[in-house]
Amino acid sequence: MSNVQTVKQRFEIIGNDPKLNRAIEKALRVGPTDISVLITGESGVGKEAMPKIIHSESHRKHGKYIAVNCGAIPEGTIDSELFGHEKGAFTGATQTRLGYFEVADKGTIFLDEVGELPLPTQVRLLRVLETGEFMKVGSSKVQKTDVRIIAATNVDMQQSIKKERFREDLYYRLSTVEIELPPLRERKEDIHLLFRKFAVDFGRTYNMPTIRLEDSAIQLLEKYHWPGNIRQLRNTAEQISVLETERSITALTLQSYLPHYRENNLPAVIGSAKKDENDFSSEREILYKILFDMRADINELKKLTSNQNGSAKRNQSEERELYYAAEEELSPRENEQLEILRLPENRSLAASNRYEFAEEIQEEETLSLQEKEVELIKKSLERNGGRRKAAADELGISERTLYRKIKQYNL
Repeated sequence: MSNVQTVKQRFEIIGNDPKLNRAIEKALRVGPTDISVLITGESGVGKEAMPKIIHSESHRKHGKYIAVNCGAIPEGTIDSELFGHEKGAFTGATQTRLGYFEVADKGTIFLDEVGELPLPTQVRLLRVLETGEFMKVGSSKVQKTDVRIIAATNVDMQQSIKKERFREDLYYRLSTVEIELPPLRERKEDIHLLFRKFAVDFGRTYNMPTIRLEDSAIQLLEKYHWPGNIRQLRNTAEQISVLETERSITALTLQSYLPHYRENNLPAVIGSAKKDENDFSSEREILYKILFDMRADINELKKLTSNQNGSAKRNQSEERELYYAAEEELSPRENEQLEILRLPENRSLAASNRYEFAEEIQEEETLSLQEKEVELIKKSLERNGGRRKAAADELGISERTLYRKIKQYNL
């Protein structure tokens, strides 16, 4: 088994931080075994170097090593990428495809950003870890694979489990051994070493003198919190190497390349902030809020309907009072005498006779086709003296049809 310093030189790992050395020691110890390993740490701390170390120290080092970024594969195609698919399994599957687990048989597969896997894929992965069996998409045939799985993530897995974004049983199956890499802000002594290494590399790449940091710039470099870790440090060294004409870098020059720099980095309070009213932690809270809103709407509708009923009752009472008042005004009073007008009994009817007229009422002509047909057949038979052939020729129909009509209408 190789020692820590040899591994650092081989994989170009720079730093003497105790936490970094402990992580490398763990990788060297689990390398000869087939134990599943979970590598945790913030984004940009160099997690991709650990699975290479483990693979190089294992008995699978002559097999294939495949690194898969789970966060970069769309959810709809990740099962096909990992486990393969049969021809015609879905639209566009014109031929059978081998998945990573089938290609990496007898080797090692590195699942980066494993916390981004969708839940259905997590079930498939758990089956591979427990039994070594999997099925291609669109196939019913069970296949076996002998592959070592190393996973890495930059998210808090415990929080993902609480939010039901990651299966708890899969987490414990992956994290048989957990290797945690420290962030760059906890490796104060390694920051300047890494910056010098990057400065030398970029000087050779771009054929220019290597930049040097003054003492004040080194202190500023070590005080900065580096949220992007080694990746951000590398990008900063590249920017300064290319853009600055002066090879000696001062603190003021360096500060212009550090975004959101603050000398007083106060600790942040986590977990005590109140949740926003619209921030729901679960679907149950959403359902509760919907139910409470519906209840408030129903109560408001009840109030509106009760107000409308009250106003309707008031309108009815007012209309009733108006009706009684009008009836009282129109009814004859007790002491009031009514004048009776008499019409003449003997009225001449001469005037009324002038307005009398006779109105002839014509019977509406029937429009029934059946009655017209019977009438025409009768007339034709009478005109031709009962001769059916002549009547049929006159009507423009066959004699057989005429006979059927006569029988139908009982003529």
